[in-house]
Formats: sequence, C-alpha cells, structure tokens
Amino acid sequence: MGQKMQYFSIGISTLALFISGITLWLTQFRKGALKMTRPTVVFFGPDGTNGDISKVFLRTLLYSTAKRGIVLEHLFIRLRRGETQQNFNVWVYGDKDLVRGSGLFVSQEGMATNHHFLTPTDIRGFDFAAGDYELEVFGKVVGKRKTLLLSTIRLSLDAHEAEQLRNDDSGIYFDWGPDAGSYQKTIENRRSKSSNFLNMLEALRLGDDLPRPDPAQTSRTGADKNTDPE
Repeated sequence: MGQKMQYFSIGISTLALFISGITLWLTQFRKGALKMTRPTVVFFGPDGTNGDISKVFLRTLLYSTAKRGIVLEHLFIRLRRGETQQNFNVWVYGDKDLVRGSGLFVSQEGMATNHHFLTPTDIRGFDFAAGDYELEVFGKVVGKRKTLLLSTIRLSLDAHEAEQLRNDDSGIYFDWGPDAGSYQKTIENRRSKSSNFLNMLEALRLGDDLPRPDPAQTSRTGADKNTDPE
C-alpha cells in the first residue's frame, strides 16, 4: 500500500511539473502570431493635408495569439485593380494623437485604432478608377525575415463612384454590414467644414443623430491632431 502511494505521489508530481512547463512555454516562450480583425470601415480618397496625396484609411484590431505579445515593425497595404497595383507605405495611426508608425507593441488583448496609409512621396494622386479592388494588409514583425499577409479585403467601385472620387472634395467609405455580409458604400464630401458644423448644431437643437465622425486628419509626420477626415 505504501509503495502504491509513493508511485501515486510521483505521478502527481510529474503531472504538475509537466503542466508547469506547458504554462511557462505558453506564457513566456511561445511567440504566437500577429492577427487582425476585419476592418469595420475602409476609406478611399485624398489626404486632407494635401489633396495631391491619396489615402486609404481603415479601423481594425491588431492582436497577438500569444501571451508574450509581438513587436510590429511596420504596416503597409497593397491595393490591386486588375494589372495595376500600388503600395501605400506611409503608415500613421491613432485615434486623436496621431503618430508615424515606426514600431508598435501588440499584446494578446489587442489594440483597436485608426490606421492611415498614404502613397509614397513620388506618387501624386492615385487614380481610384472603376473596377474590382483587392486590398492586402501586410505587417513586418521584429525578428521575422518576411512580411506577413494579415488580411485581404475585396471592394469595388463603379464608373459613377470613380468619377465622383476624381473630385478633390470627395471620398468613399466602405462600412461593414454584418447582416448583408458585405461592405456598404457611401460617398461623402470631406471638406465642407462650415456646412458640417452647422448640421451638427442643427442636429443637437432637434435632438437628431449627429453626423458621421470622420477619420482623423493625417500628415506624413503624424503631427496633426485634428479629428476631421482630412
């Protein structure tokens, strides 16, 4: 009987040691992977600080599949339409206080924020022409040699929408509709500031819903802290 209890104690101790080792690996050594959720909103249009610069804006949650967390070195997008493709490599992120993307720690709990992607300095005004688009989001993780494809989003513009986007004052929002299982499109004039302000005052007076809050204004330095879309 005593020998059986001894074997039982050894078995329990071995099991406890094994569980402790697994826990240590999961919490301290497992690197995990960088993931992102489906963006709730995507925007195509000109950047407000400079109408000659095109911008793609989206809001998403970045998270790590491991407790340890991940250091994201850079984030960029590639926009494809037929045989045409363009990288938007200038990354600015934040809700109110915008900063130029140059390293970001992503925890297991994740980080939900706005991400602005601008065209390179040698590209003046990307033409959002009519067609089917494939928007690919890439991330470069510290310690990884290759960039990671985090998400692929398929969108489309018809000829009328593309013509409206050639007006510097207009941009198009793609809002995710969970019931429809697709993005719903809305074209808005982004620079009618005085009109938007008057509409907001009128909505407050009548008790109506406020107008849509626009994405934060960006710049290549991320210095602007305005909450307007430009």
